[in-house]
Amino acid sequence: MTSIESIRRPAPDRASRRARIAVSALFLTNGALFANILPRYPEIKSALGLDNVGYGLAIAAFPAGAIAAGLLAAVLIRRFGSARIAVFGTIATGLGLLAAAVAPSGILFAVALLLGGASDAITDVAQNAHGLRVQRRYGRSIINSFHAIWSIGAVLGGGMAAAAIALQLPLGVHLGISTAVFAAVAFTALWFCLPGRDEEADAEATAEPVELQTAVRRGVSPRIVMMVIALTLIAMAGAIAEDAGNSWATLYLSESLGAAAAIAPLGFIALVGAQFIGRMLGDGMTDRFGQRAVARVGGLIAAGGMTLALIFPSVPGTIAGFAAVGFGIATLIPAAMHAADELAGLKPGVGLTIVSWLLRLGFLLSPPFVGFIADTQSLRAGLIVAPAAALVAVLLAGVLEKRRVRE
Repeated sequence: MTSIESIRRPAPDRASRRARIAVSALFLTNGALFANILPRYPEIKSALGLDNVGYGLAIAAFPAGAIAAGLLAAVLIRRFGSARIAVFGTIATGLGLLAAAVAPSGILFAVALLLGGASDAITDVAQNAHGLRVQRRYGRSIINSFHAIWSIGAVLGGGMAAAAIALQLPLGVHLGISTAVFAAVAFTALWFCLPGRDEEADAEATAEPVELQTAVRRGVSPRIVMMVIALTLIAMAGAIAEDAGNSWATLYLSESLGAAAAIAPLGFIALVGAQFIGRMLGDGMTDRFGQRAVARVGGLIAAGGMTLALIFPSVPGTIAGFAAVGFGIATLIPAAMHAADELAGLKPGVGLTIVSWLLRLGFLLSPPFVGFIADTQSLRAGLIVAPAAALVAVLLAGVLEKRRVRE
């Protein structure tokens, strides 16, 4: 599209602008809900008497639920609409996390996270589908801004958790407030989402299980299969590096480095805050340098920053290391999704759905692995998964798009 065409593009109408704000609110709540419980994981681990392996297996239930329910999202969206599913999924996620916070045993903690993860996966697909519907109304890319706002929500949720810890709020009270507040935000957002059914938009954004089976049965070239595998591994690398901060940053800072309870959440907050900055800059950097170069440089920043933090352990250095991880991996998952969605030879939505679904294996496999290394060696040794994953993304970045030459 030429610059003249961009200038002449009509401004979005009022309904589209309101819907963009509504979708932004949904992304904000999605980031904030989970971030409220993450910094309190060490407290839950201690209260339930879990060792590192048991803790890793328990928190892996969240992505396990997401994988189990991920392909159900398209069916629900096409029946009830992306806006409704996003809102009710948000509420169900909040209730699942609240149940996890007050669970009296490790098994019930895992079951609650399993249900919360299933709801979160459905919410994630639905809010992205509605965001893409709004984007079509705008006629230009705005989807990355939604993901940046998710990061703002994660920072907000982490800040709320840090404040709750400092105020010594009980887990049930803290997560009850979080669930009530963000459920109200989601309900309010529903009134401003785009009205009516959205089959066309969601058909392009998601693929139902039967469509995936059809794509496999009709046969795809080995090259496409290898491309999907490579893009899935890039997305998984981003997920694994991100999970190092989500699941272990607070625990590592508090138990291994002796950080105060109110300081320990800053590792996670630094990661998601830097991730927000990386995503805000991501579109411009990608347009200028291409997905491939941005992924390679970002992966090196993440790997180098976290490696230095692990070699020279300190509270400030570790917080900076997690910030480097967040900034470096910020564009990996969006780039892999974008490339998968544009793979020639696959129906619209098939590549995106496969990569979106399978990337959660990173969140599933990483916690038990890190927990095992932490129990047999040390948590510091287990966190080597973050720089290792970033280097995998650097090595596979060749499948991503190079810089587009402007006409």
